[in-house]
Amino acid sequence: MSPITIIWSMNASACLTLAGINFLFWCRNHKAWANLLFSLSATSTASFAFCELWMMRADTPAEFATVLKWAHVAVWLVLVPLVWFAWLYLKAGRLWLAWTACGLRTLALLLNFQTGQNLNYREITHLGHVRFLGESVAIAEGVPNPWMLVGHLSLVAWLIFTADASVAAWRRGDRHRALTVGGSMVFFALISSIQAPLVFWGIVRVPMSASLFFTGMVVVMGYELGSEMLRASQLDRELQKSEAGLHEAEERMRLAVEGAEFGIWIRDLVRNEIWATDKWRKLFGFPETQRLELDKILERIHSEDRDTFRSILKNAAEGDGSYETEYRVVFPSGEVRWIGSHGRVEFDGTGKPILVRGVSNDITARKEAEQETQSLRREIAHVGRVTMMGQLASALAHEINQPLGAILRNAEAAELFLQEPSPDLEEIRAILADIRKDDQRAGSVIDRMRGLLKRQNLEKRLVNAGELVGDVVALVRSDAAVRHVKLELAVADHLPAVCGDAVHLQQVLLNLIFNGMDAIDEAKSGDRRVSVTASINGAQAVEIAVSDSGHGIPADKLTHIFDPFFTTKPKGMGMGLPISRTIIEAHSGRIWAENRPEGGASFRFTLPIAKEDVTK
Repeated sequence: MSPITIIWSMNASACLTLAGINFLFWCRNHKAWANLLFSLSATSTASFAFCELWMMRADTPAEFATVLKWAHVAVWLVLVPLVWFAWLYLKAGRLWLAWTACGLRTLALLLNFQTGQNLNYREITHLGHVRFLGESVAIAEGVPNPWMLVGHLSLVAWLIFTADASVAAWRRGDRHRALTVGGSMVFFALISSIQAPLVFWGIVRVPMSASLFFTGMVVVMGYELGSEMLRASQLDRELQKSEAGLHEAEERMRLAVEGAEFGIWIRDLVRNEIWATDKWRKLFGFPETQRLELDKILERIHSEDRDTFRSILKNAAEGDGSYETEYRVVFPSGEVRWIGSHGRVEFDGTGKPILVRGVSNDITARKEAEQETQSLRREIAHVGRVTMMGQLASALAHEINQPLGAILRNAEAAELFLQEPSPDLEEIRAILADIRKDDQRAGSVIDRMRGLLKRQNLEKRLVNAGELVGDVVALVRSDAAVRHVKLELAVADHLPAVCGDAVHLQQVLLNLIFNGMDAIDEAKSGDRRVSVTASINGAQAVEIAVSDSGHGIPADKLTHIFDPFFTTKPKGMGMGLPISRTIIEAHSGRIWAENRPEGGASFRFTLPIAKEDVTK
């Protein structure tokens, strides 16, 4: 077999192989239009190579003219797809230049069938023979067709379009594609646009061999496309592995979420759509097929919690994006469940909220446990108050007996005055005033006892801290006198009000005063003194302190005195201080103990200053 036949056949085979590979790739991915266009150009290049081989082997002028005429169809099928391949692959180029190149090539194809024997010759008069690659091959000799200038112009337009697209891709930063694909197309377009005029105008006597240049271009582009297909295949495998890993992670997350009894919801603020897991729908009592809307969700939230929930979501969208809340959900059947929710708002580049993600879970059991715990705390606190009243019994009896005895004596004196013929009414009025005063004094003591003994929930109100301390000291002063303890009181002027429950705070203060007097009894100190002070601690809190002159608290026990059931008293239960800490923490305050340098211990607690001041 001759070298020419081998070379042109190999070129055609290489082009067909690359065309087949890219066509199969397009069949798997119909969005890869660049691969389809390349496949069409490569197939047409193979056809043009066979046409060139046929012309070199032609026996008559007519045979040569016919093959050359049909070779222009192959050229059209090479150039037009290459134009759009460059536009798609390089993602650059001017459309008007692309249409100009395609339009000129199409016009040249039409003229090829309308003028002369073909676009290049009006008439081929005879065939000449030249030596080429060691063989004698045929070349055409005859009258050139001037209309072939249109074909030459189409090659020039194709060259300009490709060069412009390559430069644009280079400037954009896609330099590898611009250099390899764009550069090869520009080079082979330049060679073709030079060779064709020289051959067909008879300037050089060589056979047409443009398919060799086209094949070189096809090989370069095929190599780049092949590399990209390999990268795409590798990415596809990695994607499959990632998807498998993602699926496994999703399954693990789903199991974890289901195991933790969490429900997930996502609200798309742009599309106004809400998606939720089956568990979340179950928490709110929505069927799986019902379309979720925010208004419908809000209807399920308890009326007392609805405005708070709206406010929390609004604050999250306007703030840092996070939210956490607890609220009640009312089912259509009337059942009420507690739900805990937390989540985050996602924002776009301009700071506008676009998405809300959240998780919810049923916390009814926890809420019921908390309520039961609070109830037990109230019971224990009440028992503590009753116990303290027992300690105050003898002193309170004395406190009440004094005004009652005075009332009896004044009543007897009034009775004697009334037995006189002309009773002294002014004296009787004075006696009645004393009776009223003593009655109010006894009633005040009884009211304070009733307030402490009454079982009640924590009800926060504005409380005058100075009056609170004064009332407790007045209640305990008689017991202190019986125990020979000097009770001192020091309240700062213009003390602001605090927000709290007066009865519970009195219980804390009573407990601390009793502990102080017990410590003095145990120490058997000559200086029997308990001082109660109230002052401002910074700008945010009022500090109340109870100090005694006892023996102090051992260093190894100082950190445990607020632990439940921990006590230093032989008959103590160890619940007074833990209850006091619970009450103070419920008021957002802090309680602590410390030993005084001069001896004895000091218990201090703080209470936040109320926003409104009842002393004004």
